[in-house]
Amino acid sequence: MAELAFDGANPDTGLLYNINDVARAAPGWLDRTLVFLGQYGLIAGMALLVLWCWWRVARRQGESAPTAVAGVVWAVLAAVIALSLNGPISGLVQRPMPFVDNENLDVLLNVHGPTGYSFPSTRATLTMAVAVGLYMVNRRAGLAALGLALLEGFTRVFMGVQYPTDVAGGYALGMATTLLLAPLAMMLLVPMTKAVVRSRARFLVRSGKRLAAAGVRGEPRQRPEPSMREKDLAA
Repeated sequence: MAELAFDGANPDTGLLYNINDVARAAPGWLDRTLVFLGQYGLIAGMALLVLWCWWRVARRQGESAPTAVAGVVWAVLAAVIALSLNGPISGLVQRPMPFVDNENLDVLLNVHGPTGYSFPSTRATLTMAVAVGLYMVNRRAGLAALGLALLEGFTRVFMGVQYPTDVAGGYALGMATTLLLAPLAMMLLVPMTKAVVRSRARFLVRSGKRLAAAGVRGEPRQRPEPSMREKDLAA
């Protein structure tokens, strides 16, 4: 497919320069902070959010915990599926990185050798898929993850490594993958998490306190049958 051409009048390129100019004018410590966040910090924060959301729903949602835990699992799997779709789309569009066609950008990353293609943003795809998945399970975690996803997208443009529409395309891909495949995924995942409750790995789905209240295997406790001696004494 022919490479996409961009000129100075293109709004996408204009917004890229406007955001990247902030990096040019920003103090060095701010540039280094946003580069660290964009490369490592925000992804690590997203992983911690996933763990926190799993802990919260597994420990506090009682009988609905298997469904909620399945939702957390789906948030992660949706990101994996979205990233697997990202590569073919990128190869089809073949959009070069912004700094290839725009020499005046202030690129904050040390880029050497082949850089791949720009559209859609892999990090925007990943973070948005997880954010939407977590929002379906826990609104607080989902909103926090959405904030991380938006900041991740901003840092990619700030660093001069992706166009704003690359980020928007990644967001769209991640969101669409999570939402459209969620019904089928939950049909498969919920029975699996319910099966885990009946196994030795039940702690992954429901807390020990919840299990103790509902029975060892997540089932209501039943009063044991009285012995023959107890029956005789009762008579």
